[in-house]
Amino acid sequence: MKKDNPKAWRNDAYAKVTGRARYTDDVKFPFMLHAVPVYSDFVSAEIVSIDTSDAEKSEGVVKVLTHKDVPGTNRFGQIINDFRIFAEDRIFYNGDVIAFVVADTRANAVKAAGLVKLEAKAIPSILDPEKALEPDCPLVHEEHGSNIINEHRVRRGNIEDGFKNSGLILEEVFQTQFVEHAYMEPEVAICNPRHDGVMEVYASMQHPFSTRRFVNAVLGGRLADVEVISTPMGGGFGGKDDTISIVAARTALAAKLTGKPVKCSYAREWSIRESYKRHPYRIYYKMGFTKDGKIKAVKTKIIADGGAYCSVTPWVTWRSTVQCCGPYQVENVHCDTYGVYTNNVVTGAMRGFGSPQMNFVVESMIDIAASKLGINPIEIRKINMVRQGSITITGQKLDNHKVAMEETLNTVLDEFDYESKFKKCSFGKSDADELYGVGLAISYRGMSLGAEGTDFNSAIINVQPDGSILLETGIHENGQGSESAMCLILARELGVSLDRIRYRRPSTSNIPDGGTTVASRGTVMGGGAVVLAVKKLKEKIAEFINKRHGSAVGNAVFKDDEIICGKDKYKFDDVISSMYRNQEYPHVFGVFRGPKVTWNEENGQGDAYFSWTYGCQAIELTVNRKSGKVKLLNAIAAHDAGKAANVQMTLGQFYGGMAMGIGYGLHEEVKMKDGVITNTNFNSYRLPRSTDLPEMKAVIIENPDPNSPSGAKGIGEPTNELMAPAIANAIFNATGKRYFKLPIKVDLSGEEDLNQ
Repeated sequence: MKKDNPKAWRNDAYAKVTGRARYTDDVKFPFMLHAVPVYSDFVSAEIVSIDTSDAEKSEGVVKVLTHKDVPGTNRFGQIINDFRIFAEDRIFYNGDVIAFVVADTRANAVKAAGLVKLEAKAIPSILDPEKALEPDCPLVHEEHGSNIINEHRVRRGNIEDGFKNSGLILEEVFQTQFVEHAYMEPEVAICNPRHDGVMEVYASMQHPFSTRRFVNAVLGGRLADVEVISTPMGGGFGGKDDTISIVAARTALAAKLTGKPVKCSYAREWSIRESYKRHPYRIYYKMGFTKDGKIKAVKTKIIADGGAYCSVTPWVTWRSTVQCCGPYQVENVHCDTYGVYTNNVVTGAMRGFGSPQMNFVVESMIDIAASKLGINPIEIRKINMVRQGSITITGQKLDNHKVAMEETLNTVLDEFDYESKFKKCSFGKSDADELYGVGLAISYRGMSLGAEGTDFNSAIINVQPDGSILLETGIHENGQGSESAMCLILARELGVSLDRIRYRRPSTSNIPDGGTTVASRGTVMGGGAVVLAVKKLKEKIAEFINKRHGSAVGNAVFKDDEIICGKDKYKFDDVISSMYRNQEYPHVFGVFRGPKVTWNEENGQGDAYFSWTYGCQAIELTVNRKSGKVKLLNAIAAHDAGKAANVQMTLGQFYGGMAMGIGYGLHEEVKMKDGVITNTNFNSYRLPRSTDLPEMKAVIIENPDPNSPSGAKGIGEPTNELMAPAIANAIFNATGKRYFKLPIKVDLSGEEDLNQ
């Protein structure tokens, strides 16, 4: 990369800050129709009939779709084909769509939606996942044969011996909540039936290929008959996969049946009502320690409310299972995890993907043990944390990368002056109204999909005759800056200036499916493919130079838009121009295949991930002893990011993740009453405000990962999964009272005098 390439750069920055970026709702076609969903008042019911006749006669209505109009399959999903694109014989949750009204204007479609009549017979709702596990409980999906979506387990060592050799045994029950992704842009899809028979799809989505699969399943054609074209996305955080894919599938069907472009733009209330949430967990946790603080055994039962449909519950809960003991060495582990069907809102992927729930539990338990044993909470972590060469609870030896667990912890301790602040904690004893506390939490996280999926990705580098470069990868831009990271990696590896690189507009017709942009895998997988593609391109260019000029190219150096071969120096543009004149294309296709992983579902043993990342976060706060109000003062995060592709974007991931973690810990909760969401807008769904956030400091620790061609590690999710447990620990250190349920609502009323 040239020396004058900027340290902070985004290829879409100007368009976004000036409002020129065209999001999906900005896309328009001539003669475009508008569609809206129709819901029912039921949570669980048997459908008798759906009457659309009055809606069809309403002003401007072109067509009203139901399940009877689907030419392909009406049931589809990421793992289990249980999603009803349109409700058929049953209502499974309050977000089920019974019809889709298509009209000349959105207003006319909304008006007609109220005229669709549903006759149905209510069926008792199953809303408690533990009751759903009882043998005599009715089944949500009878064809599945069970209310258990999936089971995972870890069996390691001898759990009975582990507890027998424990001087302290703790047993607690934890509970976490439904959480809304709260992206600024609700779901939007536009589908245009092209003259060549291809259905063109524009949507606010995080994975075009997933959207293509859903659309194709409903239309009943071939994958090549659907082209999904990316547009800028107004936030996702894991929430724009299943739901938007279903919205796009309905919209595509409307476009196919009417022969015209159709747009469906969701209102916030529809979005919150229908879209999947973060799983609420109920976790029974038993932990045994020696008197000097060594963890001897862990037994846990994890129950995840999967809601009405499977979505990606098996994948989310698998990560929870693999990381059920946090970043600690535990010889004896017995873990049972259940994803469970209920009639609640669907749950699926959200930033953290099963880790935030477990980190809240594990890091709370570690602090509880420290308090009971009279050991400093930092010391008990250092006694048990994973180190170089440690064996994880799934039997994986951590020896193929730098284990930076203690490095991240020590960085926070030093940068935050944590030990000094810890000595000032109130522990419920203070003459002032404000009780003071600090708390921290640590974690490790398996990189990319691991054994829950297939990890490979591709990149295409197409150098033009004038030396400008087109780049595309199988990674989707979710707003996090992945396109910019790919361009920066390309510029760095090829030794060229950024201004010659353009990221090609992504489409499912341009490049093979590279997997979802989830699991913090964007820079790792896409960047890895770019590095390997550059390697191919360098070889091709060097071979051409050798053939044309006879220069020694064994150690060719690509730097500052030049290629240096020993004493010979060639301008990049001149070489590329010469290649075209000699009918050789400087065009390459690079593929990065993630290193091999293993997994045994029977005992939960194997090398679950090809690498791991490490992090620590701490918070300083006060709690008002009268009102219970928590005021956050300062926060810090230190994470091992491997090799950061773009420092400023990486810092942005830190701050955004910390803010979301604060919301998870203190504020956010999708509230349900009898299976119906009661806070379907942001005036009642409590997001953290800017005034709720503390001063935040981020420390990037760089240990380039040898398992990643670019040296990068994912950082989007690790930064999101530690602030809630850090807050829980800080509140205990301030008040002396432990909370086991999220979000934490401090209530000190009725407590004995805290000074006693």
